[in-house]
Amino acid sequence: MTTTPPPSAAPLNVGMIGYGFMGAAHSHAWRTAHRFVELPLTPRLHTLAGRTESAVTEAAERFGFAAHTTRWQDVVEDPAIDVVDICTPGDTHYEIAMAALAAGKHVLCEKPLANSVEQSEAMVAAAQKARANGARSICGFSYRRTPALAYARQLVAEGAVGEIRQIRAHYLQDWLSDADAPMTWRLDRNQAGSGALGDIGAHIIDLTQWLTGQNISAVAGTLQTVVPTRPSAGTSQGLGGRGDASGHREEVTVDDLALFTARFETGVLGSFEATRMAQGRKNAMRVEINGSAGSIAFDFERMNELEVYDATAPAGRQGFTRVLTTEPEHPYAANWWPTGHGLGYEHTFTHQIADLVTAIGEGTDPSPSFEEALQVQRVLAAVEASSADGSSWKHTDSEETTR
Repeated sequence: MTTTPPPSAAPLNVGMIGYGFMGAAHSHAWRTAHRFVELPLTPRLHTLAGRTESAVTEAAERFGFAAHTTRWQDVVEDPAIDVVDICTPGDTHYEIAMAALAAGKHVLCEKPLANSVEQSEAMVAAAQKARANGARSICGFSYRRTPALAYARQLVAEGAVGEIRQIRAHYLQDWLSDADAPMTWRLDRNQAGSGALGDIGAHIIDLTQWLTGQNISAVAGTLQTVVPTRPSAGTSQGLGGRGDASGHREEVTVDDLALFTARFETGVLGSFEATRMAQGRKNAMRVEINGSAGSIAFDFERMNELEVYDATAPAGRQGFTRVLTTEPEHPYAANWWPTGHGLGYEHTFTHQIADLVTAIGEGTDPSPSFEEALQVQRVLAAVEASSADGSSWKHTDSEETTR
């Protein structure tokens, strides 16, 4: 007996700009999503853009793109391309996204949205205009797609912690703790916008607002550049590389360490720390929410686990419970392996692509929207403004915080 295979979903042609760390993660997700999640459209890696001919040629072959170019404009202008995926440094996001939205493309833009509030506001306006014509946009805060964090959001919404009373979050890394680690674009304000604050602090800002359903309304913060100069980068780039042999050092123009207190719109206080100086901490992103009925706590270095405390349990039975979020009832987990077989960092990007493609196919708006990313940008700007003038509090909607 012969059977007719089901018709394949229509293709969704992807043009990606950038092929570094994020380019590798995103391209893996585009290749993988439709193989594990039933999607209304099938992503196809159409064109990869990058500045250096030899490098983009090699990356296109390695990642599986059908074509490549050294001009990002070729991706935006190609009528065959449906989605533009922006994986470049922050100083290029604005120009590329604005052109892609004007061309009617769907846009996935890595975080932070841009390097200033003004540019982010313009990107939001362009996204709103494009949305009216069916073009969808999303900012790449991929940690939202960690099953344990998505489950934590469900618990908070269901009232498992009761009235939220306090929030704390930190993101600790150590890859720049060596004072002789070479200069990188992430240490140049003109390209990166800010340092640890915008690179990793943006994630915990977004997560705490998303988990609680509350925006941050005011902040008081301090930024510090711990290592003021770095050796000029040689031929080795990326995490853990060494500088050139000349001995020349360049000025670091961003923060290495960010500490700030935040007041959420309901009056709840939160404490935040973002650093790339924490020896021994590789990717320790931790969020804890304390409420009247209990607490939840998460650490990305144990990304398949969520700690849940039920303060209403009988005396003698109280204590944090370790929930292994690999059951099919947990968000995203049913698409993958049997219970107990954990997921990894790359799966957050696959879930992001699956959600985006589903939204495109259904004609709905994916999240986080550019509007949500703008809110994060306003918080970043307020922290910088507070640190710059030593004031105790800066409101996130104040003109003083615009950068």
